[in-house]
Amino acid sequence: MASIPEVPLNSGSRPIPLVGMGTATYPFATENTKQAILHALELGYRHFDTASVYRSEQPLGEAIAEALQRGLVKSRAELFITSKLWCSDAHREHVLPALHRSLQNLQLDYLDLYLIHFPMSFKPGLLTVPVNEEDILPFDLKSVWEAMEECQKLGLVRSIGVSNFTRRKLEELLRFALIPPAVNQVEMNPVWQQKKLREFCKEKGIHVTAYSPIGGQDSQGSRNLVMASEVLKEIAKARGKTVAQVSLRWVYEQGVSMVVKSFNKERLEENIKFFDWKLSEEQCQKICQIPQCKKISVQALVSFKESSKSHDLSDVDIIEEE
Repeated sequence: MASIPEVPLNSGSRPIPLVGMGTATYPFATENTKQAILHALELGYRHFDTASVYRSEQPLGEAIAEALQRGLVKSRAELFITSKLWCSDAHREHVLPALHRSLQNLQLDYLDLYLIHFPMSFKPGLLTVPVNEEDILPFDLKSVWEAMEECQKLGLVRSIGVSNFTRRKLEELLRFALIPPAVNQVEMNPVWQQKKLREFCKEKGIHVTAYSPIGGQDSQGSRNLVMASEVLKEIAKARGKTVAQVSLRWVYEQGVSMVVKSFNKERLEENIKFFDWKLSEEQCQKICQIPQCKKISVQALVSFKESSKSHDLSDVDIIEEE
């Protein structure tokens, strides 16, 4: 069983493991989710990342209950569980009820980390993606964050944070936050390196977690530029590693944690076998020169009317500024 390193958060609570298992799939939730999670637990994974919109909270909760019963983990305290507040619940009065639903689905008394999924608000009750553009509502970050702080004060979450926030959105949040975000979970890999955002988060004591660290899939099934990268293929061949391992090693060497989605037994094991080697300085330089391309955008969340293809969504501020 692998031992995965951990790093402390500014909340002073449970450190976050540097590699976790992501549970987002398209279409959301699959029949083998629970079994994949149990296998990950056997391999040594202790961080599991879910969200209400993924519909994976319930199978994750069932897997945790079974793992505790079977002795795969000794206690709940060994685990680090992250879930996220979906945009339709990003309203002050809906935050606490949404958290209670997540905890019920997970069969847990608390979360280790609760994130605002996107800096957006949708019409309450919507759990579909994409949503119609008329269902986008004004996002009151201050009131939503106050509700997130209350969740932590109640002991229902150990740490709170955000996801898909740019530097500008973080600056807005930090102007009024009584509890600063512990984590900003964002898309990050060798083809979307987020250098400026990472530098800002480091300066402010906000830990960065990378999602899609090996490129990932989206609902449109577009090409995975990480796995197709000739630079990464060349390094992988030279080092006797897979392209995925080279990408994960690069992310790890940037000092961030990551959540990797795979339900395949062999890949789950492969994805935690990169701690015992390092990229050379020359290889790191080559990776830094890879052309940059963002995969996840707000356009993937919203279904636009034919008459408004140029609809301005800059106010939601999740489009990277680099």
